Amino acid sequence: MRVFSLALKFLLELAAFAAFAFWGANVGDGAVSVVLAIAAPALAIVLWALFAAPRSERRLPMPARIAFETAIFLLAVVALLATGELAAAIVLAVLVAVSTALLTRFDQWEA
Repeated sequence: MRVFSLALKFLLELAAFAAFAFWGANVGDGAVSVVLAIAAPALAIVLWALFAAPRSERRLPMPARIAFETAIFLLAVVALLATGELAAAIVLAVLVAVSTALLTRFDQWEA
């Protein structure tokens, strides 16, 4: 179950980045949508790499990092809602809640 917990978190990270790309592709027209589809997930990836990645020299302390990671996931849910993808947003939100519970239960927030 511990491996499942970490795998779920990793898959949720990828899903969040995909949600930002999907949002970017759908909010604009033409070149704007292309730019946003690339820039939105790129920004999220850079911020995650700087403040949440296990090997980052600027990794936030645990309480702040938990808030940061949760905020990224919640923004991904909002991005899906903004594009009208209610079912996808609900699934993502439920999986984030499950992941949060598992990470807490198995004390894996440092992973």
